[in-house]
Amino acid sequence: MVTRQDIGTVTMTAPESTAWPTVHKSPETVRSANLSDYDETRASFTWAGARAQLDGLPGGGINIAHEAVDRHLRSEVRDHAALRLVHADESVTTVTYGDLSRLSSKFANVLRTLDISPGDRVFLLLGRRLELYVALLGSLKHRAVVSPLFAAYGPEPVCQRLRLGNARVLVTTRSLYRRKVAPLRDSLPELRHVLIVDGDEPGTLDYAALMEAAPPVYAIEPTGAADVALLHFTSGTTGTPKGAEHVHEAVVMHHATGRFALDLHPDDVYWCTADPGWVTGTSYGVIAPLCHGVTLVVDEAEFDAARWWRILTSEKVTVWYTAPTALRMLMRSPGTPRLDHDLSALRFVASVGEPLNPEIVLWGEHALGLPVHDNWWQTETGGIMIANFAGCDIKPGSMGRPLPGVEAAVVRHDANGDAIVTQDDQAELVGSPDDVGILALRPGWPSMFRGYLNEEARYRSCFRGGWYLSGDLVRRDADGYFWFVGRGDDVIKSAGHLIGPFEVESALLEHPAVIEAGVVGRPDDVVGEVVVAFVALRPPYEPTEELRRELVGFTRKRLGAAVAPREINFLDTLPHTQSGKILRRELKARS
Repeated sequence: MVTRQDIGTVTMTAPESTAWPTVHKSPETVRSANLSDYDETRASFTWAGARAQLDGLPGGGINIAHEAVDRHLRSEVRDHAALRLVHADESVTTVTYGDLSRLSSKFANVLRTLDISPGDRVFLLLGRRLELYVALLGSLKHRAVVSPLFAAYGPEPVCQRLRLGNARVLVTTRSLYRRKVAPLRDSLPELRHVLIVDGDEPGTLDYAALMEAAPPVYAIEPTGAADVALLHFTSGTTGTPKGAEHVHEAVVMHHATGRFALDLHPDDVYWCTADPGWVTGTSYGVIAPLCHGVTLVVDEAEFDAARWWRILTSEKVTVWYTAPTALRMLMRSPGTPRLDHDLSALRFVASVGEPLNPEIVLWGEHALGLPVHDNWWQTETGGIMIANFAGCDIKPGSMGRPLPGVEAAVVRHDANGDAIVTQDDQAELVGSPDDVGILALRPGWPSMFRGYLNEEARYRSCFRGGWYLSGDLVRRDADGYFWFVGRGDDVIKSAGHLIGPFEVESALLEHPAVIEAGVVGRPDDVVGEVVVAFVALRPPYEPTEELRRELVGFTRKRLGAAVAPREINFLDTLPHTQSGKILRRELKARS
């Protein structure tokens, strides 16, 4: 049975929530988890209590770098491995918390020497190498605003972000500078200093020489909780990138979610595969694990399935945070990973970046010996909002339940996708479980973005009726689990139905021939839009007309004729954004 909610002139169809078996956790797993009793933890949790678990600065306020590094210097964590840098040749460099504190203090002193003021913006255009982590933490110590950039961006996206952010300092490599910045340097009049980590170029400074001359001690000055610390740009795939501003108080959220959503324990070896150029790679690839004093694995190379299995084995990774796209690529690996590799240290696997199809959750149980835990958040939220927890059952395909301290709801919307707000400025919530609407969050969590850079009206438009409106369409079942339906602008309107692409993609992935699927709507004069699917096949399947008909029939049985794709196209690989999400805009152009 499915439920339908009338929304103006259209009807939203929600999939049945019990299509996949619930993954139940063993009593031993529940007992060892940081969050073992969801309801009790939510009832007793306060943000003031979460803040009390951190030190704060001796002179007042709170600073991310102090909580991530310097506060550990008074304990045995000082000599604990903070980073294990896996180089291209798979040799490993270990950096302790004491080392990281000293190096980041040096960089803070470099910024002081260069006359960089608190609030000035420092941009990082680096791969996953030691200098990135040093510069990020050192900038935060100096109370500069840090903006990490994805090193794979082209010259125009890089310089566009440098211009939008009024960059004062850029830290990068010779190669990246030559290819992506130098040709457009004249268009960046605000950029005072470019520091090159592997030498120098005309018009730049030698990072190594500056670091060598800098003192290794830096006293962090009082930092306000509302002082801006991080500037994260959205991908810009639909227009000018938005610069989301986050403050030092966000570290309270990073620490709490590292504990609850990622189940971090002091002896963990943790690997977040996201690049720090994305918000995940900063919040959970740097700040959250360091706040917990764990060892963070950093792989300098790009994705390679065999290499990743070796790193999981050789580094004895215990907690692994990765992306659905990477997991789908790993699913193509021959054999059974838990039998072919020593993954005995691995105890928790989580995924983020795009919705996690149910099949991947259960593949994890078979291939890794562990289910994969989905969670949901955005650049704007700054931290994980909804998650499947280590000590709680998983409903495959579900985003999970809100974190302690997070209030989430489903807001009704009209036929245009706009939230419905009453005359007394209150958002109208859906009336029943499994009704579909906009995912909304009650403002007040510590890592909530505090503005879009130079776009106050755009920022205000994100809040209506007392809620932050995420733009994602979801439903919440009777047990409080949230289910992703689709981005508001991705939802397909067909013959009076609103169809979420994720629902159709998940159904296609149930077929053994399909390794990845992307679904879009194609304009149609009769029904508005027809559902069109693009699929990549798992070897040894080949694209044939017979398989095409089989997939159409397969999805019709699971979803019904109104929701199943009318057309299926075969691709060798699906197009992705640089952060790994399916690039629906390109699929629409092909449909």
